[in-house]
Amino acid sequence: MEISVIIPSLNEAAHIEAAISSAKGAYEVIVVDAGSGDGTSDIARRSGARVINALPGRGGQMDAGAASASGGVLLFLHADALLPRTWLSSVRAALEDGVVGGAFRLSIRPGRPSLRLIELAAGVRARLFGIVYGDQALFVRKDAFMRIGGFRKLPLMEDVDCVKRLKACGSFRLLKDRVTVSSRRWDAHGAFKTTFRNIVILSMYLAGWPCARLYAVYHGGGARPRSGVLFEGGEGKGNPPS
Repeated sequence: MEISVIIPSLNEAAHIEAAISSAKGAYEVIVVDAGSGDGTSDIARRSGARVINALPGRGGQMDAGAASASGGVLLFLHADALLPRTWLSSVRAALEDGVVGGAFRLSIRPGRPSLRLIELAAGVRARLFGIVYGDQALFVRKDAFMRIGGFRKLPLMEDVDCVKRLKACGSFRLLKDRVTVSSRRWDAHGAFKTTFRNIVILSMYLAGWPCARLYAVYHGGGARPRSGVLFEGGEGKGNPPS
């Protein structure tokens, strides 16, 4: 049961080596770089990963990595995330039970009380509503991933959309193990402000708002995704990072 770990990157020199090291035991680690100017690709190669290039856009980068992967199982890891030491045995055990895919619980570092609340909320969201984000290290059987067409070209919510479609192929499991992610996305604008914005965007997504509107809310003002990202004329349910 060979597992390919796929890491999309863009200027992740500060994090990429640790992310790759955490994937110890993987059949291969593929870093899909979108034109980093900080030496991310060189660090990734020195750390033992295979590096390929793709246009910016997390969904498209992950699709490119999946197409290049040799393993029968794909695990998508964010560049600022670390897999737990038990990741390989836990993923294999889940797959032996017949699941089509799954994800890990979330741990945020460095920790503080406000981030502990966010961890708890993410756990409730995943357990009660079955909604997981890409920073929870999604894993999936490659044949199922290809069967659903991979990630759609959405500027946001590409991971939630993908999981929804995967569940139509079989059972999806939330593991007890935790993937550790950097607190940087919450630090940038404040934990509660960021979380509130993400709740608004998720609610809009579930209500069926078009991707372009979600993108504008996430980035503020009249921001629009670059050409070619939206699908079906900009309609669709389009993800904040947690």
